[in-house]
Amino acid sequence: MDLEHIKEPLENQVRLLAIGDIIGRPGRQWIKKNLSSLRQKLKVDLCIANIENASGGFGITEDSYKELLDAGIDAMTSGNHHYDQRGEKTWMDHADRMVRPLNFAPGGPGQTELRLSGHLELPICLLNVMGRTFMKPYDCPFRALEPHFDQAGKTNFYLLDVHAETTSEKMALGFWVAGRFSAVWGTHTHVPTADARILDEYTGYLTDLGMTGPYDSVIGMRKESVLQSFLTLEKARFEVASGDVRLGGCVYDLDRQTGQCTFVKPLWLSEQDFN
Repeated sequence: MDLEHIKEPLENQVRLLAIGDIIGRPGRQWIKKNLSSLRQKLKVDLCIANIENASGGFGITEDSYKELLDAGIDAMTSGNHHYDQRGEKTWMDHADRMVRPLNFAPGGPGQTELRLSGHLELPICLLNVMGRTFMKPYDCPFRALEPHFDQAGKTNFYLLDVHAETTSEKMALGFWVAGRFSAVWGTHTHVPTADARILDEYTGYLTDLGMTGPYDSVIGMRKESVLQSFLTLEKARFEVASGDVRLGGCVYDLDRQTGQCTFVKPLWLSEQDFN
């Protein structure tokens, strides 16, 4: 991908880089090696990543959380694998740069809303919801977002990661918050989509960012194990693959005064694309 076609943001705009599901060690290594130079090249002000697959392909550990913060991730969203790693999860109560899905059952460790006001001296609020189609019976994501509507676009610039299985549910949630939220993106399916647009002349939208991990794989896992599972219907142990590691993400430019998205551009990058 030729990054030269992405112009620098205007002076009155904030540039957001949203990064799709970081997959295991290969994804974390890509971020550690390349994110700093990518942020500099694109003039990124705020970087948000989905990290629900960051440790061994399932869930996240405290060490991985700290590693990604050190690599330049400003804030993190999650999804259905959020609690998959073994061990106690009380550290998530103190992870002040990470949100769990808003419509998870109440009472679990971690926060459901992240205020980023101090980072850019702007009233930015980050939310994350789970879809329900072909997923577990989570609380309704549409209803979970309603309490934020009065503040969205007025006293807060809202950003939303929709972690869902189907494109239709992601699109429906995008239209549900259109004109209120500044940017919406989908995660979970690990395959980038080509439908970046601005909804209601206000909300930057992309159905799925894709993953940040090995694309010589089946959604990040070694092909051999996945094929064995499909061909034999036997349970196979899935392991993170290693080949053709890329970043899947999207750039959004937001007006500092109104929160309106003025530019949206998907990214699908290997190291050679910008080095």
